[in-house]
Amino acid sequence: MASLQDLKARLEFRKAALQEARDAYVALLNGRAQSYTIGSRSLTRLDLDKLKDQINALEKECAALEGQIDSYAMGGKARKAVGIVLRDW
Repeated sequence: MASLQDLKARLEFRKAALQEARDAYVALLNGRAQSYTIGSRSLTRLDLDKLKDQINALEKECAALEGQIDSYAMGGKARKAVGIVLRDW
């Protein structure tokens, strides 16, 4: 498992990328920009759906990292659910 500092660094990076993606989405909706470049990806006005998908993915990653940080702060590993299937042989 990654250290707490590593998890926090990953979360801050994802949050910064998420904010950039949100800004680009709003700018494209308002018609202020024809294209945007985020990292190595270049998005044009016609790629609003891809940008929306990227925002959703980044939000999920942020939520997952926050959950890992919370479980790390609570004392380590997250609990695992175990199920039992009864069978009549």
